[in-house]
Amino acid sequence: MSSRNPNPHHIEYIARINRVIDFVSDNIDQELSLGKLAAVANFSPFHFHRIFRALVGETPNSYVQRIRAEKAASQLINNPGKSITEIALDCGFSGSAPFARVFRDTFKMSASRWRAAGKPPESTNGTLKSKNGQLFSKIHREFSVSPGYFDPDTHNQFWEITMKEGMQAKVEVRHMPEMSLVYVRHIGPYQGDSKLFEGLFGKLMTWAGPRGLLRFPETKSICVYYDDPGITDEQKLRIDVCITVTEDVDVEGEIGKMTVAGGRYAVARFEVKGEEFQQAWDAVYGGWLPESGYQPGDGPCYEIYHNDPQQHPEGKCIVDICVPVKPL
Repeated sequence: MSSRNPNPHHIEYIARINRVIDFVSDNIDQELSLGKLAAVANFSPFHFHRIFRALVGETPNSYVQRIRAEKAASQLINNPGKSITEIALDCGFSGSAPFARVFRDTFKMSASRWRAAGKPPESTNGTLKSKNGQLFSKIHREFSVSPGYFDPDTHNQFWEITMKEGMQAKVEVRHMPEMSLVYVRHIGPYQGDSKLFEGLFGKLMTWAGPRGLLRFPETKSICVYYDDPGITDEQKLRIDVCITVTEDVDVEGEIGKMTVAGGRYAVARFEVKGEEFQQAWDAVYGGWLPESGYQPGDGPCYEIYHNDPQQHPEGKCIVDICVPVKPL
């Protein structure tokens, strides 16, 4: 959630709401009452409800239910061995009946229909938003994925992806460490908006530089993604622009702090121009994953940037796309 308003009181409000958004993401399977969320924000429940709605654009309960339904929608496709009831409980619903009601209200169809189709079926009554259909629309691109092989030294598994446009990537499944990050949050459209990312990183670097936190190449620049653009309305997409820091760093105002859990990740390295990031993500999800024997794990995906594109002879960004995975 970014803001251009320099008023320190406004910034404090954003910081408190950011803490609530982080808390929801970290505790989506828990009971999340209005009182509990208000306590995280340090507001009374009455005032918190009004403030959250004004800044986020929906009520706290609507936000929680939407995030739960969208997480369930992704798991229904990406976790075929998991029952609908298990998914409902893992996403924080108290049972099958309330899950079924919220899922139908969100996606205008049942969870079983969503899963059986492998993508949202075509609407027959005009109620299905076309945005939801984008997630499972077939990617009309050709991917060539080499058979996986193991490195005898690291014991990690590798693949190579080749796309018809000539883009190539090496994918490695390996353990990624836990990372402490400070961030600036943005909620809203972001795809293809290089100026937006420049502004967000500029704000973060302006804060971090005077505090001695920029120690390249040890400091890593990262962008964390929480939502799938094919499921979540673009006005509600959440991203955090981040740098790595030590655990003892204090934050304030719009600058938040979080921990990304370590674990097994698929790490795909690309060299891409700004307009090619979506093709790279499509290559991982539409090309590599179906051939890999893995499925997406829990937790957000993120990108790690390894260069300044302005210093690259072709203006390309060297980036690792990191997706948490587990066996299929």
